[in-house]
Amino acid sequence: MLLSLTQAVTPQKRTEIQKAEKENPEVENPYEGKRKFKSRKWAVLQLTHCGDFHFLLRLRSSPPLLSQILSPKISSAEAFIGIEETKKMSSTQCFENPPTLSSSSTTDLGVVQEIAGLSAYVTGPAGSNRAVLLISDVFGYKAPILRKLADKVAAAGYLVVVPDFFFGDPIVKFDDPNFDRESWRSKHGTDKGCEDARSVIADLRSKGVTSIGAAGFCWGGVVVVKLAKFDDIQAGVVLHPGRLTVDDINGIKVPVSILGAEIDHASPPEQLKEFGEILSAKSGIDSFVKIFPGVTHGWSVRYNLDDESAVRSAEEAQADMLNWFIKHVK
Repeated sequence: MLLSLTQAVTPQKRTEIQKAEKENPEVENPYEGKRKFKSRKWAVLQLTHCGDFHFLLRLRSSPPLLSQILSPKISSAEAFIGIEETKKMSSTQCFENPPTLSSSSTTDLGVVQEIAGLSAYVTGPAGSNRAVLLISDVFGYKAPILRKLADKVAAAGYLVVVPDFFFGDPIVKFDDPNFDRESWRSKHGTDKGCEDARSVIADLRSKGVTSIGAAGFCWGGVVVVKLAKFDDIQAGVVLHPGRLTVDDINGIKVPVSILGAEIDHASPPEQLKEFGEILSAKSGIDSFVKIFPGVTHGWSVRYNLDDESAVRSAEEAQADMLNWFIKHVK
């Protein structure tokens, strides 16, 4: 099996690059535009760890740069293939274990109603002044496990809202050869998701809700991080998020808990730990990062109900999420 570039970089080479960092002129990362690195070699290493494959692929024209940081056993050509493979695996994980979607279920305790122009599954005490927004992954708000989780959070006294941020267009058959992922993503970007979420929150506040938390899964996790840059929510929980950057984390202004998987190509544990360090350095903002062993991206809401271990890990993450809201959404 081909190794990804993050696997190919040896600890010794990593140390050498760190030492060489001060000796090289700064170069700008053309992909992010704002972030600078003191050497192109250092940029390759850093961006690999944060999953910025777009920038890495621009270095194809300079294989010698890669060869300087790779294990002797890994060629530059293999590293490039590894980058492509890692990018592909990251995308694939987002679609593993898809739920069976249905407009309603006999086990649903809530109802579907319109909020701020979006259909939403709503459950819990209507008169509560505390609310929790659950933001789905790409499979949307009809996922049965997600709705059961909403009912569980509602049992703790919260009004829980699970909006349809895809307006009836969730990903259903991701393996359909006619399905255009890029077109879907351009139509359902996380910036638009954040705007819609803020509209839902404004609607809730107009009805007497004074304290709001938001939890997001994969795609929804990125939306929650964007929401956390504003004062719309009192706390956020990010579960196995899609790709995030250091700039995203630097913008967070409210208490945030990040729950990640040990096996996650979109948000690897090393990256989430780095995010945790950034958050812990923020004065006056509570934060928490936890990596769940032996699980993969999506484990908290997409799991086999017959797998006791999977259920146990998911329920632990769900309990951590609820406890975070109990602590901060009062």
